[in-house]
Amino acid sequence: MRPSPGAVPSPGAGRRSAGRRLSPGARKRLVVLHVVVSVSWLALMLCLLTLAVTALTTDDADRLRTAYRAMGLLGDPLILPLSLLTLLSGVALGLGTSWGLFRYYWVSTKFWLTLGAMAASVFALTDRLHDAARVADAHPTGPIPVADLGFVRYNTVIVPAVALSLYLFNVILSVYKPWGRRRTAVVRPGRIPRAGAGAEAGPGSDGR
Repeated sequence: MRPSPGAVPSPGAGRRSAGRRLSPGARKRLVVLHVVVSVSWLALMLCLLTLAVTALTTDDADRLRTAYRAMGLLGDPLILPLSLLTLLSGVALGLGTSWGLFRYYWVSTKFWLTLGAMAASVFALTDRLHDAARVADAHPTGPIPVADLGFVRYNTVIVPAVALSLYLFNVILSVYKPWGRRRTAVVRPGRIPRAGAGAEAGPGSDGR
């Protein structure tokens, strides 16, 4: 049934139609991609943290060198693509579905936490892995002096632990979806809005 020419659409109609831009098939494929890269990123952080804790607690120099070299082998090729794909696929799901990106508190919080975890992984963690690899290469055999290790043993634990904590919190947000929807300004029917109120009204409201 077609609406009459003078019919006024409901305030939320524009938002609902604009929020479902992905077809069901495209949405499912994007969800699969997002889950795969997200779980892979989580597993990578867990592996790096395990290796870093091993290097921190061991007294065996050969074991320490092995742990740091393994961290470099895992981190260099995987940190950037996994973290970037996790962020981009999450943004695409938010913009391409009715959830939106900043429409719900839990979605916007998850976006900022993912961005922070990606920055910590790409910039801080990658540098720490390179520092650890340089220490291992500088002492290919024999014990490694504590002075040469410096804060490398601690930094390689702290950074993946922070990134892992942020992403575990994101998992909790995805399951429980707390805090509800963000409030938007809505003009009441029959009330003349004050000057400038049209710019504050949410999408789909009558801004005349």
